[in-house]
Order: sequence, then C-alpha cells, then structure tokens
Amino acid sequence: MTRSLIAATAMAFAAAGVQAAGFKLESPDIKAGGTMDKKFEANVFGCGGENKSPALKWSGAPKDTKSFAVTVYDPDAPTGSGWWHWSVINIPANVSDLKPDAGNASNANLPQGARQVRIDYGTAAWGGACPPPGDKPHRYVFTVYALKTDKLDIPQDATAALAGFMINANKIDKASFTAKYGRPKAK
Repeated sequence: MTRSLIAATAMAFAAAGVQAAGFKLESPDIKAGGTMDKKFEANVFGCGGENKSPALKWSGAPKDTKSFAVTVYDPDAPTGSGWWHWSVINIPANVSDLKPDAGNASNANLPQGARQVRIDYGTAAWGGACPPPGDKPHRYVFTVYALKTDKLDIPQDATAALAGFMINANKIDKASFTAKYGRPKAK
C-alpha cells in the first residue's frame, strides 16, 4: 500500500511539473501586459504607424501537435464583434516562432507552408492597431494554437471568423498574452 501511495504521489508531482512548464507565447518586441510600440500601428484610417507585425516565440507545445495557428484580436473595437488583426494558419509543427514583419502581405517572412487569412481590414496580412483617437487603450490578444491537424483546408477568401472556427475545432491547446495600445484624442 505504501509503495502505491509513493508511486501515485511521484506521478502527481511529475504531472504537476509538466503542467507548470506549459505552453507559452511571448514576444521580444512586446511585453505581456505592456503597451505596443507605434511601429505596430496600422497605416490606414488616419493611423500613421509602420504596420509591422511583431516577432512571436512559443514553447512547450503538446507532443501531438501537427501544426500551429496564430491570431491577434482586439475585443475592444467598437464594432459589436471585436476586430481581427491577424490570422496565420498551417504553421508547421517544427516551427516555434514568427519573425518580425512575418505579417507582410508578400508572405516572404512566413514559414514555408504557412498562410495568412483575410482579416477585418479585408486583407490577408497583418493589420496593425488603430483604435479610435481618445478611446481607452484597447487590448490586443495574441494567441498561438497547437492543432491536431497538419493543415486547415479552408478557402483562400475565408474570413478570420471561419479560420477561428476551424482553429478551435482542431485545437489541442493554446497560449496567449495581451498588450494594449491607444491613440490620443485628436485636437
């Protein structure tokens, strides 16, 4: 009986150690909970940023991951449904980062096989932050998803909402962080 209890306790601690490591997402460009730099701001709708996507890195993905997807979402956009700023699917399982400006519309900075999905700006590329001037800073939720499939087979003109549905239907795990961005009220 004592051996069984010791074995069960050891297994519980081992499982807790695995969970403690966990699936994590971070960016060398944006501190979790911090404020995004202006270079990540859009260059449309009166915004004057560089419209560059930040570098992202993840670790601790589940062993059975077959691909990844990345999304960036603003739940505070005054649309009634938020705003999708980026959606990347079919990132190979052996990839653990996206380089700076991977969201460029040319797709030249994406890992081979990955593709961007059309977002709320109407393009399949990174769409930077552009909250209305004077709004309380908006939250931008960066998420990487570990998926149980090699590829999400969705149409080229699919929306971020359709991609989100397919991502969640195939999700094994996810990791997120949130950053903020605001613009001063126009004078």
